Amino acid sequence: MAQNGYVVPADPSAVVTVKKKTLNWALIDATGQSTSQDFDKYAIMHRVQIHARDLRILDPNLSYPSTILGRERAIVLNLEHIKAIITSEEVLLRDPSDENVIPVVEELQRRLPVGNHGQGDGKEISGAQNDGDTGEEDESPFEFRALEVALEAICSFLAARTTELETAAYPALDELTSKISSRNLDRVRKLKSAMTRLTARVQKVRDELEQLLDDDDDMADLYLSRKLSSASSPGSSVGEPNWYPTSPTIGSKISRASRASLATVRGDENDVEELEMLLEAYFMQIDSTLNRLTTLREYIDDTEDYINIQLDNHRNQLIQLELVLSSGTVCLSMYSLVAGIFGMNIPYTWNDDHGYVFKYVVGLTGTVCAVLFVIIMSYARYKGLVGS
Repeated sequence: MAQNGYVVPADPSAVVTVKKKTLNWALIDATGQSTSQDFDKYAIMHRVQIHARDLRILDPNLSYPSTILGRERAIVLNLEHIKAIITSEEVLLRDPSDENVIPVVEELQRRLPVGNHGQGDGKEISGAQNDGDTGEEDESPFEFRALEVALEAICSFLAARTTELETAAYPALDELTSKISSRNLDRVRKLKSAMTRLTARVQKVRDELEQLLDDDDDMADLYLSRKLSSASSPGSSVGEPNWYPTSPTIGSKISRASRASLATVRGDENDVEELEMLLEAYFMQIDSTLNRLTTLREYIDDTEDYINIQLDNHRNQLIQLELVLSSGTVCLSMYSLVAGIFGMNIPYTWNDDHGYVFKYVVGLTGTVCAVLFVIIMSYARYKGLVGS
């Protein structure tokens, strides 16, 4: 029933419940423990303190490019199949049951604990004794270790796809060069389409890393531990930030005010060398993958040029053959003209007493046609219309 523009249930005592859409996330903490939990988007936004627009970046149903965003308390990561939210204490990874995400979860479990950072066999890091002597901690922040795992996974994944493509493409191109057929052409066409799509994916990741490396402020936003220590510092002039500002502009001003306060207190706001070295390492790796794809594209283009040259050569040979046949047809047409004239039922004296004239007419006509054919072919060769 409608009353005053509102829809009222028929039974006022009825309770209408709306089931919230939940998503499966893998939650990995600093100890490497992983749990699988279902969260709706509001629970995620409240847990990691991000906006809805940032959460939409991780929606697989929406087409967003590869993105690494630094927020006040989280890093939003969208790299191909790796869709994660990294905080200073935990990592939330979407779709942990995906076959491409399972190795990432396992690597995070192995690498996130401090003692296992950078070690594949669980051995202690080489600087552990020095840390004990100097009292300083020689470990990267939690968020950087998680970010490194994600970057390493995506770079290795794209490099593996590139290797598979190279393994299939180079033999197919060589086979097409040796034998041009519809089957080989269709095979190369599919490989070229796959290469174009893979190149676009690699280019997106490379562009995002390059954009980060070009902006020190964006890299500073990824220092979650530094911003957290700044917020809890007694000398900080900025209080607890408002995690749900009314507009992105206000949130940006608060974030920059926090960074300015941190720079005043600690004086190391512009020190992004550690993250810059991390990003440069994987930028070089993804750039190497892109160079391999560029080399493959150039090889495909060279193969296409070679095939076009071959086809042009065959086309020229057909034209030459057509020229030879056309010249022969002209000469034979003259011979047929003479034969047709003498085959007419016209009275003339040669046919009565001089039958030997037939041999001269046939011989002379054939000789003239042959000489004419030689003249035509010599002229065509002189003009370069036929090969030597």
